[in-house]
This record gives sequence, structure tokens and C-alpha cells, in this order.
Amino acid sequence: MNVVKLLKTTLFYLNQQLFRLTWLSIVVLLCALYFGSWFLMELSGEKGLTQPGVWFYYFVTTATTIGYGDLSPQTTGGRMVAAFFMMPGAVVVFAAFLGKMSTKFVDLWRKGMQGKGDFSMFDDHIVILGWHPEHTPQMVNLIYGDTRRIARKVVLCATDEIENPFPDSVHFVRGENLHSEDLLKRSGIREASRIIIYRGNDDKTLASCLTVVATGTKAHIVAWFDTLGMADLLKSHCPQVECHSDISMEMLVRSAQDPGSSRIQEQLLSTLQGPTQFSIVVPEGFGAVSFSRLMNFFKTEYEAMILGVAEKITGDNLRLNPDSNYQVRDKHVIYYMASERIHTQDVNWEQCQ
Repeated sequence: MNVVKLLKTTLFYLNQQLFRLTWLSIVVLLCALYFGSWFLMELSGEKGLTQPGVWFYYFVTTATTIGYGDLSPQTTGGRMVAAFFMMPGAVVVFAAFLGKMSTKFVDLWRKGMQGKGDFSMFDDHIVILGWHPEHTPQMVNLIYGDTRRIARKVVLCATDEIENPFPDSVHFVRGENLHSEDLLKRSGIREASRIIIYRGNDDKTLASCLTVVATGTKAHIVAWFDTLGMADLLKSHCPQVECHSDISMEMLVRSAQDPGSSRIQEQLLSTLQGPTQFSIVVPEGFGAVSFSRLMNFFKTEYEAMILGVAEKITGDNLRLNPDSNYQVRDKHVIYYMASERIHTQDVNWEQCQ
């Protein structure tokens, strides 16, 4: 029993030491075994095994315990080298290499789940600043519900003590606060193309908006406020931010006057059911076309109904159902309702004119 216990203790100790080895130590050990085994095989007269291409193949298949059997030592000395030096050493060190590699992948996965990852290399992605247990999942569902959207990565930034709530679809960054330079850098905020800010508190939302704008990002920023006054305050300082505020009271009155109005609004905004509202930018260099011509073209070619036109990406100077002769020009934003998104490159703009 003492011998068995000693053997188990020894194996446990060796296992612990192997996992503590640095990457450099493991690579050095593998190289020493590779060239040391080759030298001993060469001394044993194994000329067939020690050819450069053959030896690499034989060493790898032996170290990984695959052992196809197509190559094997032919001399007694070569067999002794394989049995007492190569197999035990190479197998153990290679197992340590695989174990350390798997541990590295697990650590990366854990860092991603805990929000410690770094996504500063991302570009043209969507950043969501703020976590709300009810509204944030709905945001994510609506983003991915648009099946023809540009396949942008999504990065969620939060301060709550949570793990990544969407490990299969969203990258996660967590920090002490959403204003920290480290968190914003790890989220790749400067290279993002879309930023959604929803903090659940107007003061926090305002502070986050000002911080994000100060980074110099070229992304289109959208923010939610509970009160219209705070939204107007931000617009006065940062007109490039598209602000939204609570419209539940307006919707309540509209539904009372025109029953069913709330259902229209829900479907216009939801990508999860039926035709919904999208936007498309008229390409640069396009001349001009009347609204009526454009509306007929989109309806005939794409079964899409144009709702209005705006001069800026933020929706400023929006014209809903403008006059038939209203001229739609390049860089205008067209808002339309359709069963799926229409991309700018999908439209034959010359035929439209």
C-alpha cells in the first residue's frame, strides 16, 4: 500500500510541476526530446526513421499516442530508445502542452464571460452602453431579428456584477463605471459604427453621451431619456446624437382617439413580426427624383412603401409623406416599410431616375 501511495503522490507532484511550466520551458523540453531522440535513434542505426520528413511524422504520431504502426524502430537499440526515452518523455511533455493550451482557452472563455476581454481591434461594430434586465435582451433580439442587417459584431458594456448574458451572440465588457477610459477602449468605442446608450437614469445617460462624444468616435450615437428636457439639453450640446424619450403618454392618447394605433407603432419598430420600418441612404452622385416617382418605384420593384425623407442621418428635417413633387437627392435618408431590409447596392438607382 505504501508503494501505491508513493506512486500516486509522485505522479500528482509531477503533474502539478508540469502545469506550472512556462510556455518557453515546454517548447525547450519538446525540442530537447525531439532532437535528443533523433540523435539516439541515429546512433542506434535507424537510418529509415531519422530522415527529416519521416522523423517529424514518427515523433508526432508517437508523442500524441496515435501510433499508426506504419513506422517503427527496426533495431534493438532503437526500440530501447523509443520504449524508455522517447515514449515516456514525449508523451508526458506533449500532454502538458495540450493541458496548458486547453487551460489557456478556458481562461480566455472565462475572461469573456466575466467581461475582462479586449475588443479594441473591432471596427464597424455596435456598442451597447448600459444593462437593463428587461430592455437590453429586447434590444439584442431586435438587432438580430433584422436578418438582412449588416453582420456587425455587438459589444455590451455594463457595470453590474453579472457574467455575459448572451455568450453565443454578444461580446461583453465590464468595468467599475461606463466612463472609464479602459472600458471604452476595450469596447472599441472609437471604431464602432453604432452606439446605443441606455442607462435607466437620465443623469447617467447624459454623462455617458458626453463621454462618448469626447472620444471623437465617428459612430452614429442613439440615446434614450425618460424626459424630453434632458434629451433637448443633450441635443443643444451634441446635435449629432439621436435622442429618444418616453412617448407612452402620446401613444395612450393616440390609441384613445384612433383605436389600434399602438399596434401600428409596435409593428413599425419590431423586426420580429411582419413588415417593419427601415432606412436607406441615397448614394452620393445621384441626381434627383420626385417623391412620387420614388414611391412608385419602390412599391413596384420591392413591395416597399416609403414613409418619409430626411436630409440628415439623425432624422433632422424629416418630411413624412412630402408633396409629390418634393425632390429626393443624394445623401438623403429614405424611411420605408418592407418585409425585409433593402441595401443601397440592391437598388437600381439609374432606373429609378
